[in-house]
This record gives sequence, structure tokens and C-alpha cells, in this order.
Amino acid sequence: MEFKISILLAFVGFAVIVFRLLRVGRRPSSYPPGPPTVPILGNIHQVSDSPSALSDPALHEHSTLTSRKMPSRDAHLQFQKWAQEYGPVYSLILGTKTLIVLSSDVAVKDLLDKRSGIYSSRQDMYVGMTLCSGDLRLLMMQYGPKWRGIRKMVHGLLNIQAAKSYVPYQVLENKQMLYEMLVQPEKFLENIRRYSNSLTTSMVFGWRAPTYDNKDVKQLFEGFEQFSVINQTGTAALIDFFPILRRLPDWVLPTQAKAKELHEKEKRLYVNHWLNCKKAIQAGTANPCFCVSMAKVQETEGFSDDQAGYISGTLLEAGSDTTSSTLYGFVQAMVCFPEVQKRAQQEIDGVVGASRLPTMEDEPNMQYIRGCVKESLRWMPTTILGAVPHAVTRDDEYMGFHIPKGAGVLNNVWGIHMDPTRYPDPRRYDPERYKDDFQNAGDAASNPDASKRDHFTFGAGRRICPGMHVAERSLFLGISRLLWAFNFEPALDEQGREVPPDPEKLTQGFVCMPEPYKARITSRSSERAEMVRREWREAGELLDSTTNQWKTVPEGMDLSMLGKNMQD
Repeated sequence: MEFKISILLAFVGFAVIVFRLLRVGRRPSSYPPGPPTVPILGNIHQVSDSPSALSDPALHEHSTLTSRKMPSRDAHLQFQKWAQEYGPVYSLILGTKTLIVLSSDVAVKDLLDKRSGIYSSRQDMYVGMTLCSGDLRLLMMQYGPKWRGIRKMVHGLLNIQAAKSYVPYQVLENKQMLYEMLVQPEKFLENIRRYSNSLTTSMVFGWRAPTYDNKDVKQLFEGFEQFSVINQTGTAALIDFFPILRRLPDWVLPTQAKAKELHEKEKRLYVNHWLNCKKAIQAGTANPCFCVSMAKVQETEGFSDDQAGYISGTLLEAGSDTTSSTLYGFVQAMVCFPEVQKRAQQEIDGVVGASRLPTMEDEPNMQYIRGCVKESLRWMPTTILGAVPHAVTRDDEYMGFHIPKGAGVLNNVWGIHMDPTRYPDPRRYDPERYKDDFQNAGDAASNPDASKRDHFTFGAGRRICPGMHVAERSLFLGISRLLWAFNFEPALDEQGREVPPDPEKLTQGFVCMPEPYKARITSRSSERAEMVRREWREAGELLDSTTNQWKTVPEGMDLSMLGKNMQD
């Protein structure tokens, strides 16, 4: 009799386990709607290219489980399609986790902005944050006192007042970019990337990257790429979505071993750059930069060198992509929309003329160029799916739907930017959309009227990009001066026929940009070409002839003001 009872209890226990397991992956009826789920996986097999679960053969084995399969690339198009089908707020069930997707300006304003007190955290990202980053990476850090303290420091470097002090760095790097466009136009992507990279290393560490293949920058960005690759595997997604898998040894899940190895390598690199900057500070040779100010705060706050290294390294990681990818998209837009290029050049010529380069002081008089900056950020958004999703820290209700505590909340930037009710004919590059918009990005983001926001590339709420003011200035200088100096036309094939780029072909991953394309870039006149040469020649006199680093602190840099901002 006891044996029969034992068998019965075992059967009941097994049945309960199976029942609970099969409930994993289901969408509760109170959640926002979304695509059909399957047991255990939920929608994982459909979002293998999402910001949290990217392509891996193991996931594609399950792709036949539903007729609504996720393509192996261009996830943003599927997220847009789901928004059209399920509405501005829908949900995806990713194993044991939930992702809420916001695809309207109103939803982003209502939740990420107005309820930012509970919508500013991150989900548990075991591979990316714990294994790859030692819980030190600001991008993936959960909301709390530690994140707020670091964010305060970053704001001190990049707020609108501090951003003005970095114009000397922006101007010099811009002049080198123009010169390189003149002498090696076929390498225009490298020219743009060097501009962005060098500007960011100058602002963060105080040293510039005079060449595209600078070894220090190369080491940093190789690490970024490895971090991205590891976090874009289906294995990493499964470990994140099914925590029980974390108990398996590394030989079963080699992704875990690779992540730990990357962290040790990355930490050495970040901390070494930070410590080198501290030595320069002590020797009195450091240029104004974020690390100079962070060293002062470290004295009072006492955070570790490991944390300081990751703060500075993460800033470099975040700061280099937006400007270079957006400028690369802008060049493509000029090739594809010559009528816009012509009108923009007419405005520049009317304000500046042919005898000097545009400056930041010209910005108020160039509304069409300001529109080009905004439209470039809208038309080709680098954070196409909002980069890393936010997370809600307590249960909430919105539009009659339940949003569970711990759910990820994704800002569907592409879906909002391509909404024809908000932006008529959204794939047309049209700076005229902003002819009456005189806000900067920060003002637009904080505007209580969601319909008045220019674009959503910089994010929202308390996680909004703190570097948007610097990025806007870099983009204005880059766009206005490139248009002042050059014409942009489609490349030619062997028969002399134009080969326009395809703006729908984008790279994949957290941050996107146009796939590599060719273009013809030519000087608008010999006089302008000579001015580009002269400007770079004169700028070069400010640099050491051996190291190509600044000889002295650039005129216009205010180190004391930057230090003060860090404490405010």
C-alpha cells in the first residue's frame, strides 16, 4: 500500500512539474497583446535578432514552430510589423521573462518619461553585466544609488554647459576629417570614424587618435566588438532567460567561459587607460577630460579603479558610435536625395559664403541644416530598437493592461520614426519636417507634448543619452562643413552608370548603420579645397609634430568649470 502511495505521489509531483513548465512561455490574458507563444520558449524563437536575444543556430531550430517567424536579420522590421498588428503597446514572452514594446511617442512619454521613477532599471543580464562586465558596466547597471552617482558624474561631463567647452576638440578633429575627405575620399567611412573616435578619446582620456588604425583605439574597439558578439548569441539569451542554466559548468556552456575571459581582458585595458590618465594628472600633463574630473570625485567618493576604468571605457563605447554612424547615414542621404543636398548648400552659402567654414555661431541662422541634423537622427537611427531595454521595478497598469514587475520595456525607435501619421512618407529624407522646430534634443525630449519631440534616437527618461548635446554639436559641425566643402554623388560602375546605395540595407546588432556603400565625394571648388588644406595646416601647428597630440591645453577649454560641474 505504501508503495502505491509513493508511486501516486511521484506521479502527482511529476504532473505538477510538467504543468508548471508548460505554463512557462505563456502570455497571461491581462498582459498587452502580442504574437502567439509556444510552451517554454514563449516568443524566443521569433525574436532571435532582438536586443536581448540575437541569432544563434540553436534558436533557429525552433523557427518552424510558428508561421510568424522572425527573420534572421532586420529585426526592426518585424517589431514594426507587430506594432501595426498589435498596437502601440504589445508584449513578447521570452522564456521566464517579459518584454513590453512601446511603439508610439505617447507611450514612451507616459511610461519612460512620466513614470521614470519605476521605468529606469534594467533586467538581470547575467552574461553581459555579470560575466562580461563584473557588474561594472553603466549601460547595463540596474537603477539604484550606484547608478545615480555614476550618472551624476557623466552628466557633469556632457551637459549642455560642459559641452560648449569641448568645441576646440570638435573643431580640430573636424578639420582633419575635411582634409582626409579631400585627399582620400574613397575612405570616407574611415575618415568619419576617426573623427568620432578621436573626439571621444579626447573628451574621455585627454588624448587624440590621429589615425584611423591607432593601436589604442583599435584595442578598445576590438573589445567592444567581442562584447557585442558574445551578447548577441542565442546561448547568451537562453542563459539570461532561463537562470537555471547558469548552474551548468563552463565546459557545457563555453559562452560563459568566453565571457569571463573577455571581462579580464577588458578590465585590464580599461583600468590601464584610466591609471595612465591618473599618472598624467599627477604629472600635470593631462588635458581637460572626463577622467581629470572623475579623479577628483574618486578622492571623495572612494570608488575603485576597476569601476573608474569601466566608467571611462563605457563612455568611449557609447560616444563613438552615434556620431560616426549618423554621419555615415547622412552621406548616404545626400547621395540618395540630391535635391536636399542642393538646398542645404544654398542655405550654407547664403549664411557663410565661400571665404570661411561654418561655425557653431552660425547654427541659429541655418534652420535647414539644423533640420538635416534632426532628420539624420530620425531617418537612420543608430539605436534602432532602443539599445538596451529599460525595466520596470514594480507592477503597473497602462491602457488597461498589466505590466509585471521586472518586465523589460523596449523603446521601439524604428517603429516610431517610421510611423506615417507622425512622419508622412517616413523613408523620404526631408529636413523641412523641422522648419518650425527650434528646440535642441534635450528640450525636445523634455517637452510635455510627446508630438513635439523631434526623434527618439537618444532614448528617454532617466536613461536618456547624456551625450546628446555633444553629439548634436559634432553633427552640426560635421554636416554643415561637409556640405560647405563637398558634393556627394552615387558611385559609378564600369560602364559609367550611377550605382545608388540601398538605404534599406542596415548592419545588425545593438547599434546599426548603413551597410558599406560607395560614393563619389568631390570638392565643390578649387578655392574651397585650398581652404580645407590651409585650415588643417594651421590646425596642425597646435599639435606636436612627433605625437600629433595637443602641445598645450587648447584655447577655450575650461578645466575648472568641468571640475565644478562634476560636483554640482
